[in-house]
Amino acid sequence: MLVAGIWILVGWLLLQLRAFDVRFRSFLPDWTRAIGLPLLLVGALLVLLCGALLSTRGILSRRGKDWLFPTEFIAFGPFRYVRNPMSLGAVILLTGLALWNRSGCALALAALAFVFLHAVVIFVEEPGLERRFGESYSIYKSRVNRWLPRRPRKV
Repeated sequence: MLVAGIWILVGWLLLQLRAFDVRFRSFLPDWTRAIGLPLLLVGALLVLLCGALLSTRGILSRRGKDWLFPTEFIAFGPFRYVRNPMSLGAVILLTGLALWNRSGCALALAALAFVFLHAVVIFVEEPGLERRFGESYSIYKSRVNRWLPRRPRKV
């Protein structure tokens, strides 16, 4: 529920960027709407699915200083095909929303969000997962791509 609320807020904030599109004349062509809606739906589904999986594995289900971290290593569902499906889903959702609304400013924000999430993954998330889950995460990392989904490799 928290994830859905956050994304409703993010969607509303992205819609507020329309004022900047008018100012900078950064409207995208009409045909981008046809691409935007499927991306928006796929991104939302991926974010919600990952949120549900993570919430049943420790995130948001307990109190204390580590409430944000899963209690068990998750390598199934969308995590089987890409290491960061929730972040990927978020960027897809933002891109879809930007295209659906024909907003160049929102599309630029989606690109910035990807750069930010990439940095967080590399410098915060992955080192933390390696410390917490050790060898199992290292093996997973060698089998599954960070951003581009594909079938896991055998090592």
